Amino acid sequence: MANFETVEVTTDLLILGGGMAACGAAVEAAHWAKKHNVKVTLVDKAAMDRSGAVAMGLSAINQYVGLKDGENTLEDYVKYVRNDLMGITREDLVASIARHVDSTVHLFEKWGLPIWKDAAGKYVHEGRWQLMINGESYKVIVAEAAKNALGISNIIERVFIVEPLMDGDRIAGAVGFSVRENKFYVFKAKAVLVSMGGAVHVFKPRSVGEGLGRAWYPPWNSGSSAYFTIRAGAEMTCQEVRFIPVRFKDGYGPVGAWFLLFKSRATNAMGGDYMVERKPELQNWLPYGNVKPVPANLRNYLGMLDVMAGKGPIYMRTEEAIQKLSEAVQDPKERKKKLKELESEAWEDFLDMTISQAILWAGTNVEPEVKPSEIAASEPYFIGSHSGASGAWVSGPKDLAPPEYFWGYANMSTVKGMFCAGDASGASSHKFSSGSLTEGRIAAKEAIRYIVENNTQPKVDMAAVNALKAKILKPLDLFQEFKSASSDPDINPNFMKPKMFMFRLQKAMDEYGAGVTSQFTTNKMALEKALELLGMLREDAEKLAAEDLHELMRCWENVQRLWQAEVHIRTILFRQETRWPGYYMRADFPKMDEANWRVFVNATWNPKSGDWKMEKKPVINIVK
Repeated sequence: MANFETVEVTTDLLILGGGMAACGAAVEAAHWAKKHNVKVTLVDKAAMDRSGAVAMGLSAINQYVGLKDGENTLEDYVKYVRNDLMGITREDLVASIARHVDSTVHLFEKWGLPIWKDAAGKYVHEGRWQLMINGESYKVIVAEAAKNALGISNIIERVFIVEPLMDGDRIAGAVGFSVRENKFYVFKAKAVLVSMGGAVHVFKPRSVGEGLGRAWYPPWNSGSSAYFTIRAGAEMTCQEVRFIPVRFKDGYGPVGAWFLLFKSRATNAMGGDYMVERKPELQNWLPYGNVKPVPANLRNYLGMLDVMAGKGPIYMRTEEAIQKLSEAVQDPKERKKKLKELESEAWEDFLDMTISQAILWAGTNVEPEVKPSEIAASEPYFIGSHSGASGAWVSGPKDLAPPEYFWGYANMSTVKGMFCAGDASGASSHKFSSGSLTEGRIAAKEAIRYIVENNTQPKVDMAAVNALKAKILKPLDLFQEFKSASSDPDINPNFMKPKMFMFRLQKAMDEYGAGVTSQFTTNKMALEKALELLGMLREDAEKLAAEDLHELMRCWENVQRLWQAEVHIRTILFRQETRWPGYYMRADFPKMDEANWRVFVNATWNPKSGDWKMEKKPVINIVK
């Protein structure tokens, strides 16, 4: 620890993260900061150009409402999100994002993002809410706009944020370390905007061995947002709502374009269409089993029932879809041309956002126009921006939120001065990339207003900072002290390496927390066993060791995953019903209970006592 320089940075607004929400926050904060002479600093664990969930690219913008064109209403979108989350959503937050998201999409186009348009100059829709894009450089384009707005001098990259700094019940900053240099950073701020992503690799992934690390959600997302907000004492919500996407197997390629644009269907190995054959099952999940579109988790569930009945694998009928679309063209020459165009679009869908799926198709001789391709439910993820909803409990906007959901500043958590956006904010799913950037804009504007109205620098206890420095850098010291005790650095009686720690976490969550191995099913006894194992793992976290800065980052990433795992298990245990079959099943409470559990389940960790508080919060509809 002695050779680590301590670098102090004092600012007004500290933005944590470099993904879409953080970029939106940077653009908006820069505008309002100039008006109020406020300093803004952004800190990213990686490099903004390829940071966050959109790093590899995207083939569609998944939230565009089309308000000015009269395509949809705000109420339409709120109802869509409410139904897809089986009734559990903060409608004020969803509406707040939806009413501004179109302007964000227009900004993307202004910044240079190619959005597909038809002959009449109108956007090409993938589905009702989705627009097709050429998005390989989507994140690079957005990051450039953010960097231009904020200025490079106000952006610090390659710094991994670990712990919050507190001044009583107010956020005072954050600490972390460089993953490139021996530097420990102390950030002091009047407000902090958290947008550090969700979590992957909490559960054992389907991809193992040489495929280890491959996942649908980016593998570097380790629960930094959840860890930071929990440790600050923030109230968390929807931590039981993990997301399990069905994707092309092993490569995790997107299925949206196939279902929505190509009008494909998925069948079991016998050719049966599970959405048709198992339609009566939807009546067991009313009123949401009757809505259109069928909620994502219920679509998952019907396919899972076929797999559990021995009718797998499940296939996307790519060859059927391409054939039907090409046959719609009457002229033989034009039909041949259309067929080639469809083949190209099929590959481009992957090349825009999931290159590994294209490589897998090529490596396994899959020709989408000739034969179908297998799809499967992935392992669970924690994500507040897609079809999941986990994150911090935040205030809604004054003009939309009921009194129970409002406490002064939109998107501020229950910790004073700590704002959340993207995967860091809960109960406002289906914001995707465009909505996350929009929420970052909303949160940043409110954070600047908070700073102007609370313009005092919180106190930072440097003795506490030094204690955190020692704690955070301890894995490096532990390795140096005991590395000679064995001939293999990965096997040592005195410490544990982060990869072994992660394997233990994933095994416990997979087997007892409703992972792939248990067919996403659990019960009270299994969940209690998971908590027991997580408790042992927390004790052993004191023995994590790191050879270098990269492993030090891995150590703390896995500690963050551990905290995300624990709040999930505690929340899923508290909710005594099954509301999201297809995401998880409580075998001891296998039905939905609208009378008692049409509520939010919120969890708060007390930093002073170390105790957890679990409680229900009402679901209040603002759209009838």
